[in-house]
Amino acid sequence: MKFLVRLSCLLLIPAISWSQTLQYASATRSLDTNGARTLTLAERETIPFFGEQRKTSEQIDKEIRFLSDCDKMFTNREEASNFFAARAWEYVQEGQLDTAAYRFNLAYLLNEKNVDAYWGLGVVSYQKNQLEEAASILRRGVELAPNNVPLMVDLSTIELRNYTQTAKPEDLEESYRILKHAASLDSTYSLTFFNLATVEYYRADYPKAWEALHTGRRLNFPQVDFEFVNLLRTKLPDPEGFFK
Repeated sequence: MKFLVRLSCLLLIPAISWSQTLQYASATRSLDTNGARTLTLAERETIPFFGEQRKTSEQIDKEIRFLSDCDKMFTNREEASNFFAARAWEYVQEGQLDTAAYRFNLAYLLNEKNVDAYWGLGVVSYQKNQLEEAASILRRGVELAPNNVPLMVDLSTIELRNYTQTAKPEDLEESYRILKHAASLDSTYSLTFFNLATVEYYRADYPKAWEALHTGRRLNFPQVDFEFVNLLRTKLPDPEGFFK
């Protein structure tokens, strides 16, 4: 069973409270011939896709042993990849982000087309407030699963979070574009419309914000954020008179 933690559930929380950061052992760092820092094996294991640097002999040997063990323990590598992704989501839920990242990396090593590996590494980066990296990773996931609406909505969440921190219009419009496409694919996923209500709020289109909010609350009323409702009411009273 998977324990999936999705970003959209965190959208209307003002700030992410996770304070965990990577703890690097600077004494073990080295430089390559071009003067760029070479990551240690321990560092590679806890950053997305093992840092995507040229593999060392130590890393290759460790990966060969790992893959060999998985080949003995699982029916195939896809099954093994799903197993490690599921364990990784559990660690995300517990707030053990570095451990989760390593497990998602292993899932990726076993199957580079496992969308959960990208999704999970994006979530970990998001919760570490590494927003640009998180968005980049989730875009790669969407490329693999272009009809995955929940994944798209999570990507829109990151773009929206970027906008709240940078006030760059392109981030807001990218979030809007993603959400409109997600809604066209699936009109029953409530978080799409709650996110869209927030985007319309920032676009100062308050009637459309109410329209999206009401669509979301009809689909899933328990997910309504009443703090956001009150915020929207200060801009425009509810045209439907539902929220008084």
